[in-house]
Amino acid sequence: MIDDIAKKSVWCVGGDGWAYDIGYGGLDHVLASGEDINILVLDTEVYSNTGGQASKSTPIGAVAQFAAAGKRTKKKDLGMMAVSYGYVYVAQVAMGASPAQLMKAVQEAENYPGPSIIIAYSPCINHGIKGGLRGAQAHMKQAVECGYWHLWRYDPRLKEKGEIPFLLDSKEPSGDFREFIMSEARYSALNRTFPQVAEELYQKTEEDAKERYDKYRRLSLGQNI
Repeated sequence: MIDDIAKKSVWCVGGDGWAYDIGYGGLDHVLASGEDINILVLDTEVYSNTGGQASKSTPIGAVAQFAAAGKRTKKKDLGMMAVSYGYVYVAQVAMGASPAQLMKAVQEAENYPGPSIIIAYSPCINHGIKGGLRGAQAHMKQAVECGYWHLWRYDPRLKEKGEIPFLLDSKEPSGDFREFIMSEARYSALNRTFPQVAEELYQKTEEDAKERYDKYRRLSLGQNI
């Protein structure tokens, strides 16, 4: 009887190790199914629950298990891979940067009559943040302000209305990118252990972040990438 009164809400919650790596095949299958299901990915950019191994979510230059000299390849853009289907609602969020944008994304995903995925930036103990995780919310805000993490939403319903479906919620980066990454031991440790490659990888990390923002900006203007 209750099924006739209230809409069922189905949410799957997992980490980036599952979503980007070992469970990606299943995740992709669910997104491709077209079913009305919501997925929340808590992106710590590392395999947190198994001791901090590098994952496909780990950015260039970050130190992790199996990447002691800094990861050399770019972070997988899971959000844009989901966007490529054209009928999946996708969002990238960070609670400390914009609680309003986070809630808007959750509401839109819940109301969307199809698959949706929200990727949430999640500071982790393995990041080695100066001052610890007590300042996690402020740290998320800094990540967005400096352009390390980007807030955006992709709503297929807007395309059906003749509008641009990609919405960039991040402002032009204004914070100090280098200062931000050096406030985390997973980046600053590289300077101590492998100083000969540290500067090169730090630059690549920042360049990759800038390229992503530029790509998202162009999409928000309806331009091809």
